[in-house]
Amino acid sequence: MVSTTSIVSTQARTHPSIDSPIKRTIDIIGSCIGLVLLGVFLIPIAVAIAIDSPGPVFYSQTRHGLYGRPFKIWKFRSMVDRADGQKNRIANESKGLMFKNKRDPRVTRVGKLLRKTSIDEFPQFWNVLMGDMSLVGTRPPTSDEVKHYSLRHWQRLSVKPGITGEWQVHGRSRVKSFEDVVELDLRYQRRWTPLYDIVLIFKTVYIMLFDRSGAY
Repeated sequence: MVSTTSIVSTQARTHPSIDSPIKRTIDIIGSCIGLVLLGVFLIPIAVAIAIDSPGPVFYSQTRHGLYGRPFKIWKFRSMVDRADGQKNRIANESKGLMFKNKRDPRVTRVGKLLRKTSIDEFPQFWNVLMGDMSLVGTRPPTSDEVKHYSLRHWQRLSVKPGITGEWQVHGRSRVKSFEDVVELDLRYQRRWTPLYDIVLIFKTVYIMLFDRSGAY
């Protein structure tokens, strides 16, 4: 295991996306638009979640962002209440540190729809507005993941985590190897420009609306 201090000390220079005013402006504008959409759909989604399964409407979990800093991520609840406590009973279909199970019995009926359309992630626009996340970045890992990170894995956290990114656009539902996810995240860092962020955002919207066989 490599500590957060180790990854910070190995940074030869800050990734240019971190201090980019253009990227931050895109994040603020995009998150405000997303929060307006969240407000429009909030009541019907909350009612559907409450009717389908007892428990809170929102779900929060500690994730790790830039340089491994912990923060609370927010989602619409798509699983049964207290699902984290049942995780050790579910088989992991992915390879490596990432947990993935397409037939996870903890997912509710409404949760399946929310996940299929990615609406469950809309509350993360608040995380973007607060600066913990970006619209585009890496997949934010859980605490269980980062405990086992090697130096290469820590390098993926040299940028802010994102609601979308290379992994989501290029085969989220098909990528089952954690090492493949890491490679996609590092590729994003190499390719990053503000324009590339915009391209990935539009690709994400297209996949959500029209490509049901794609990443989502």
